[in-house]
Amino acid sequence: MNNEKHDSVMTGDGVEIHYREAGEGQVLVMLPGFSQSAAEFDKQLDGLGISRRVLALDHRGHGESAKPAHGYRIARLAADLQDFLLALDLSEVTLLGHSLGCTVVWSYWDLYGGDRIKRIILVDQGPIGLKELAQGAPAEQRGAIFTFEQALHIATGLRNDQYLQTSRTVVDMMHTPELSDAEAEWILRQNLLLPRKHAATLHLDYCGSDWRDVLPRITLPTLVIGGAASFIPPDVAEGTARRIPGAVSRIFSAAEKGSHLMFRENAALFNSVVSRFMEGDTVR
Repeated sequence: MNNEKHDSVMTGDGVEIHYREAGEGQVLVMLPGFSQSAAEFDKQLDGLGISRRVLALDHRGHGESAKPAHGYRIARLAADLQDFLLALDLSEVTLLGHSLGCTVVWSYWDLYGGDRIKRIILVDQGPIGLKELAQGAPAEQRGAIFTFEQALHIATGLRNDQYLQTSRTVVDMMHTPELSDAEAEWILRQNLLLPRKHAATLHLDYCGSDWRDVLPRITLPTLVIGGAASFIPPDVAEGTARRIPGAVSRIFSAAEKGSHLMFRENAALFNSVVSRFMEGDTVR
């Protein structure tokens, strides 16, 4: 690893938030997806950390962060992010959210606007959580991958003795068949670091959100990344980019291992795309 270090900050409600950091220079803050961990960004810390300051957070309850009995809502995770940026006095930040991390970015914008942020990168997430919220619009184009019944079924499975199989099913949705069994198992173990009862609470809050009203209000340069091999259709990223003034999209093809975890399955290309965007170059 590229001189990676670990540290933590304390939130306003007394929760210790762990983060990993590597490198110096332009600041990139990375937010993991649902039940994921900062450790899963190791290839970005290693690769992008050569020429930039890269910080990856563990949301509360996730990874190596503290696991309180409260606060498993998107708005609280956004407040944790604000506490983190203030504690380290970070500014001119490129803020990258993956999956649920995108909803944290949108909630942050809703609460704090562009405070301390310079650019935004959104990776493989639609603005609607439930198909019922689409109100007649093509739900697949909005990234609404669950019905309410399906979301409730997952939350119930996370809370009962089926938690391991439910967690494995969620992880298996995220990657291509080419990902090794050993790496898939490691990602599952990272997921299990978030206590399952808290995962269930967060999952329902995550699925019940609708961020369509936030997207047109984003005024910073924004890159939206999707994947042709992801369970979220690639036109979701394109549709999200169209809703954000001036945003651009980059779709990883199936040949480019454009799964939900393209940042792990094709880290070299992902890092190159992120790097070009941070430099203000044309993304290709």
